[in-house]
Amino acid sequence: MTTDNLLGVTAEDTYTRPVRLLERSTEVGVLRAALGHARGGDGSGVAITGDSGVGKSSLVDAAVAETSAAGLEVRVLHAHCDPLDTPRPLGPFRDLELLGAADDPRREDESRAEMCERVYDAVRTEPTLLIVEDLHWVDAATVDVLRFLARRVESMPLLLVLTYRDREISPRHSARPLLGDLASLDGFTQLALAPLSVDAVREVVSGTHLDASRVHALTGGNPFFVAEVAKEPDRPLPATVRDAVLAHTADVTDHDFDVLQLIAAAPDRLDNRVLPHLGVDLPTLRRLQDTALLTRTDDGLVFRHELARQAIESTIPPGGGPRLHARLLDALETIDPADPAVLTHHAVAARDSARATSYACRAAEDASAAGSHSEAAAFFEIALEHLESRDPEERARLLLELAYQQYMTSRLPEAISNVRATFRLWEEAKRHDGLADAHAAVALFEYYNAHRERAEHHSDAAARIALDAATPSTFGAARATQGFLAYLRNDLVRARELAAEAREVAERSDLGVVGLRSEVVSTVSDLVSGDEAARATLLTQVETARDRGWDELASTVYSQVASLDVEHGRFRDAERLLQVSIPFAIQRDIPICRHWQTGVRARVQFQRGRWEAALEDAATVIDDNGMPLATLWPRLVSVLVPLRRGEEAELGLLDDAWSLAEQIDEPLRRLSVLAALAEAAWMTGRTDHRVSEYAVTQLAVLGACPGAEWGAGQVGAWLRRLGLPVPPLSLVAEPYRLADEGRVADAAQAWQLLGDPFAEAMAWTDSVIPEDRVTGIRLLDSIGAVGTADRHRVVLRQEGGVVVPQRPRESTRANPAGLTNRQLEVARLVARGLSNSEIATQLFISPKTADHHVSAILTKLAVPNRRAVVVNSAQLGLT
Repeated sequence: MTTDNLLGVTAEDTYTRPVRLLERSTEVGVLRAALGHARGGDGSGVAITGDSGVGKSSLVDAAVAETSAAGLEVRVLHAHCDPLDTPRPLGPFRDLELLGAADDPRREDESRAEMCERVYDAVRTEPTLLIVEDLHWVDAATVDVLRFLARRVESMPLLLVLTYRDREISPRHSARPLLGDLASLDGFTQLALAPLSVDAVREVVSGTHLDASRVHALTGGNPFFVAEVAKEPDRPLPATVRDAVLAHTADVTDHDFDVLQLIAAAPDRLDNRVLPHLGVDLPTLRRLQDTALLTRTDDGLVFRHELARQAIESTIPPGGGPRLHARLLDALETIDPADPAVLTHHAVAARDSARATSYACRAAEDASAAGSHSEAAAFFEIALEHLESRDPEERARLLLELAYQQYMTSRLPEAISNVRATFRLWEEAKRHDGLADAHAAVALFEYYNAHRERAEHHSDAAARIALDAATPSTFGAARATQGFLAYLRNDLVRARELAAEAREVAERSDLGVVGLRSEVVSTVSDLVSGDEAARATLLTQVETARDRGWDELASTVYSQVASLDVEHGRFRDAERLLQVSIPFAIQRDIPICRHWQTGVRARVQFQRGRWEAALEDAATVIDDNGMPLATLWPRLVSVLVPLRRGEEAELGLLDDAWSLAEQIDEPLRRLSVLAALAEAAWMTGRTDHRVSEYAVTQLAVLGACPGAEWGAGQVGAWLRRLGLPVPPLSLVAEPYRLADEGRVADAAQAWQLLGDPFAEAMAWTDSVIPEDRVTGIRLLDSIGAVGTADRHRVVLRQEGGVVVPQRPRESTRANPAGLTNRQLEVARLVARGLSNSEIATQLFISPKTADHHVSAILTKLAVPNRRAVVVNSAQLGLT
């Protein structure tokens, strides 16, 4: 048998003897080559897709067998995702022996970030084939670990093989982010397995009386079904896979068939330790082995194929399933440790509501501790669905727990609805402390859902109820939330007063997290007022929150500091902070903060003239079903970038942004949207009453708010370009002040130092001197803002008296406008003087991939070599 003939099916017993697999020589070659590269230190990944029974596992098994037969020194790690209704968080990795003993309590408590590091450390030390099967059953935490590995696979001696049924992964499936990564990573290959041809089926059934064409038509070329038919050629052709599988049980006794059904009711596996409790003895196991349906793993008994398990499961009579699951549940409760996720599955199927609720709560707590908030929410939903208790307090507490997990995963409407449902329950239970907690929780949820008035109503109610109920923890938290909301609407005096009250309560009652939250409100109020020393204090507070495990608070502070950095022109500071904060939000599984911070990064890229990266981030935020608040700036970016580039823009997004700003009702956000509306009006020549009336009349009021000097200056600049009156402003940021004073060159230089090339160019075009305006047009052309430059060309030609530069065919100045986020990451390392090998090490990619990125960057930047990137790094905004 040659290796080129591996992969497919055979007329031989595919379960008990070596097989010759058909029509998969190309796929075998891909795996063989990838494994060879991994042994040499160049890792890669292969995703194998196809329907159930098409041979994904057979292909993997053939690769493993070939590795073993060749005596290759490659460690093989094989993991499966659980076919449970709600999977165990990090289940595939917790089952891997290289991570320690199965009963090691550390394995159940560690977070996904810790698991990422542990798996990474384990697989980078020696050549490894890591196989994770059945991604269509994967949990969100495992997805994050796989994404972590996939992005680093090229830097390790690792072949990462993933299998899944692509038709079972919906657009909202937890595996979607991973599959998106795989599609864009250079180190990954996808193998889509097709059904067998008629010729392959003919080879399988050769030597029998079976007609190959008829078998192919019946089975659709599904290798598993074909093999099942070929095993029993003298029986009548089965109509379905189920019939083919059940043919193996024709001679099985009733007792042994009952055991088969019992094993089929355990979709993950039947743990070896429970066999004695179920009365399954060694003779029974020997008889069942003859059916060729089962196999033994280190942990228990499983069916050799999911289609076979489903076929046996389908024979369980109505009403019999709950009894089987109850037997399994009783047996599993006798072993230690017992996985609450598995116990939940069987308790639900056994219709044992009390145990379903109990185990689901335990599973939810474990999932939350592991940073698996999606699974935690699913388990709390199960707990509530099966809750029999009529105690309103117990139901209210579960709803509140569920709402928090939904909030963490950016499911705000559901979170808000569930908290609201607790109000009546708390009142019925006469638990005013619980009612206050509920109002305090929903206040933040409503704010992030862009409903400021509702948020303030609930935070006020929480403080009032907690004060009456003498609940210091909730009262302090409510005051801190009130202070936070006051800071966001620029009422800094009130924000500081509320924060001070919260801090006083926290100190009296030893409420550490409330105390730190109140300090954050005070400090961020100082920062928005212009006290830049407060920024360092906030970053110290972030570290305190991280050290104490208050991840949500830490990520919230990151979000506020980064947002204010961009608002006040500290673009480079914002970039550096986001390079830390976004990975933190991902590692700690805080999608709601990741969503917000990606929106902030879209604004940073926009201000820096990095149009492609800005649009990439903006689209990510808008397309993600997250908090509405985060979408404001991405909507503006999605309109202004095309306008500046001279492309068609979806102006309706500006109306959406304005509606959002009205809902939020915060001065800084109103100013941002007004500036965008004014720019669009100037570019299109259309009259917008929100600009010509509202902006003109309200700018002085908005501009008088603390921290509004940058936003007000920007709106004022656009009003002047539109020829509209600009009310006197008490304070504007320095670049706008310099422009107002006619110091064009100084204003342009200020913008250049800040790293905003578009504002630099516009400072020149605002000059009364035609030559300065020509300079501005050329700068706009050079950064790809040809649409804005064309608008200036029209004005200059109408005025006459100066030679207007022609529109260039392409950029005439090296700039990062066309670089993606990944290319920007590589370009920064090139600017630091790193070689391709050093870049590969830093980014966990191969030198070949690094070389590919560098070549693309040099082309897009229109520079001859990497030295030019180093020399012009400041001009390119890469330092």
